[in-house]
Amino acid sequence: MAADGIWKLSMTTPMGTQTPTLTLVSSGSALTGTMEGAQGTVDIEDGAVDGDNVTWAITAAQMGMKIVFKGAINGDAISGSADIGTFGSATFEGTRG
Repeated sequence: MAADGIWKLSMTTPMGTQTPTLTLVSSGSALTGTMEGAQGTVDIEDGAVDGDNVTWAITAAQMGMKIVFKGAINGDAISGSADIGTFGSATFEGTRG
């Protein structure tokens, strides 16, 4: 599927640039996987795929909040935004590697 793979992301956040690794696996419209960054690895939640559009969430325990991601895939590129609660929003982009 278009979403499957390991993605190297770059996120521009109010707390600076973050560079997590996102692993996605699709099954029909369901999306599962993990997101690994400086704070460790977490399972993605509420993942969904609709054509080239993807959504997922993570629970950032150290921040005590759920972060919701919405993006679009174009070949081996992904881009979108994340709602990071009281910290506002962040944009992300990345490549499948």
